[in-house]
Amino acid sequence: MTLHELQQLIRAKYFATDNARGAPGTYLWFVEEVGELAHAIANRERGKLDQANLEEEFADVIAWLATLANICEVDLTKAIADKYIKDGGPEGFKV
Repeated sequence: MTLHELQQLIRAKYFATDNARGAPGTYLWFVEEVGELAHAIANRERGKLDQANLEEEFADVIAWLATLANICEVDLTKAIADKYIKDGGPEGFKV
């Protein structure tokens, strides 16, 4: 599945409900999922790996990000290509 296909799948399944909630409310759901991912990563670092939960939380975060992009009319594939591929991408890195 490509990123574009994922974004379209999420749009088809959830757009009406998520768009009615709006970007601010949907962003709160996204942040909650990021927190759950942080918890799953912390458990992994503590030696309490639950691989299925970790994978689920990664999936939730990317799905909610796709939802936000849909509400905000952002094509994630284009946005990533424009920033990270076009003209060789950004210089440097974050430490």
